[in-house]
Amino acid sequence: MLKGIKVIDFTNYLPGPFATLRLAELGAEIIKVESPEGDPARHTGLSKKGDGLVFLANNRQKKSITLNLKEQAGLDTALKLITQADVVLESFRPGVMGKLGLGYEAVQKVKPDIVYCSISGYGQKGRLSGLGNHDLNYMALSGVLAQLKDKAGKPVHPSITVADYIGGYAANERILTGLVSRSLTGKGSYHSISITDQLVSLLGNHVMVEKETKAGNGINVLNGSIVSYALYETKDGRFVSLGALEPKFWVTFCQANDRKEWIQAHYSSTDDSNPVFQEITALFKSKNFYEWIEFAQKVDCCMAPVLEIGELHTNPYFQEKKLIFASSWGDYQVKMHSDLEQESIAPPPRKNEHKDEILNNILI
Repeated sequence: MLKGIKVIDFTNYLPGPFATLRLAELGAEIIKVESPEGDPARHTGLSKKGDGLVFLANNRQKKSITLNLKEQAGLDTALKLITQADVVLESFRPGVMGKLGLGYEAVQKVKPDIVYCSISGYGQKGRLSGLGNHDLNYMALSGVLAQLKDKAGKPVHPSITVADYIGGYAANERILTGLVSRSLTGKGSYHSISITDQLVSLLGNHVMVEKETKAGNGINVLNGSIVSYALYETKDGRFVSLGALEPKFWVTFCQANDRKEWIQAHYSSTDDSNPVFQEITALFKSKNFYEWIEFAQKVDCCMAPVLEIGELHTNPYFQEKKLIFASSWGDYQVKMHSDLEQESIAPPPRKNEHKDEILNNILI
């Protein structure tokens, strides 16, 4: 769908590379411009044969060239690349690209119809824009982290960088919007993505509820406070999710367990003083995890197991979609668009691997 679209990707680590990986699977050509040292994700955290796992997970289907953007030759090459491109994506601190001579105004002079997108933690302007922060900080400031608390009210440290991924999704939304607008008007556009702001955009329901009720944990029937929409522990210490919010699903669940007397307690609380909650808790602990999986596949009551990461690639649902696949270069990758077949899948590029190809195309 994006065949013929060329993206010059100046991003590092996760939000930008995740965004361009999704564009690559849609057919866009991604030219990853790296510093002479390479994307820091190549060398950060866990690695496989010297390559960082975060880099390997987010950079297949891309071409790599290294440029020293602080030198005139590197800047000139970058501008030449941009003249043949449709999109520029960058994730430096606000003002850095401008100082390098690659800000939107400079780029617009050589490519007037460019779609230019900047990803940052707090936006390009404003009180916090110059500060360095990470995913955990964005989740904390936005109010999203306050939605992940244990029973004692303590925020739970997430093991997934939700903010980074949301930032990548938002960047793609605006890039694709810019491309549509260009096709209609012939004009390029600039887009500033604040990761923190994008997280706050998820909290529309929460803000509305808080202003009306002073409750800060969102819609009460969705936050684990009622028996029909909650997590339950099984006999073997695993967990399953029950989401029987609609009456028809709750009735089905109750009838399948021969407990019709529970039907009237559909929206009762997950409080230890509630006898129905105590009985449901005991019911779930009477069967093991896989018995409940079998139940959920037979009884249509909105139930699903809480799977661990290591169980995903063997789960029939994901196997059917080939969502997690063993790559030809020796690792496991996750498809970005499960409904699309990939004609060919290129491995994450070696640093500067495509220099000759990219430079030759500039000269054509």
